Amino acid sequence: FDLCNMNLIIDAGNTSVKLAVFKENELLSVQQTALKEFDSTLATFMNQYPEITDTIVSSVSFEDKDSLGLLNLSGQVIYVDQHLKLPFENHYGSPESLGADRIALAASAVLQYPDKNALILDAGTCITYDLVTEYKCYLGGAISPGLHMRYRALHEYTSRLPLLKTTDIDELIGNTTENSIHSGVINGLCREIDGVIGQYQSLYEHLTVILTGGDAVFLSKRLKKAIFAHSNFLLEGLNFLLEYNKR
Repeated sequence: FDLCNMNLIIDAGNTSVKLAVFKENELLSVQQTALKEFDSTLATFMNQYPEITDTIVSSVSFEDKDSLGLLNLSGQVIYVDQHLKLPFENHYGSPESLGADRIALAASAVLQYPDKNALILDAGTCITYDLVTEYKCYLGGAISPGLHMRYRALHEYTSRLPLLKTTDIDELIGNTTENSIHSGVINGLCREIDGVIGQYQSLYEHLTVILTGGDAVFLSKRLKKAIFAHSNFLLEGLNFLLEYNKR
């Protein structure tokens, strides 16, 4: 497809918003901001890149389109939902409930790994697993608690366990309460991911595994299974969806 104008990508997650600008398939700029600072950051972006002509919005945190206050954007504004034209067959049983982020990840896999069986892991607030087959069919996957959610759950659902932040550990056997929590959360999640990848590999030959999301770098060093780590995989998928729906 032809890319000639600047595209604005807005990815509103559970805790923050990412804004990115693409030109001719090249990522020019990306910035992450808190939800409450979104309006001012958007205004800064629009002033900095007046050549923006088209926008795509992926949101898992805003209940309706008006909540974004987007609506002084010039040009075409596309929202990722079940009505969007997709570059793959969607075999999800409840397409209306499929998250915009998972749609974008599947699109990115189709763009970057054509004719491949691809499993995409997005490690953020939640860990999502999404499978796209070599025939460009999206089948679904799984949703699991992410690293920080696991730390919070141990703290909030017990009376005495502290709330900890993710840290580097090498120990399997924790010799303090803090080390035991770190071992349980980090080793437990890594073994889960390795195990799930192994299950998918037993079903699909020559499986390409992609890891992305905020905790991707931290987790990638601890996984036994071979993966490709992509920091902007979702943003690239959203840009692809925007171009795909311009035609």
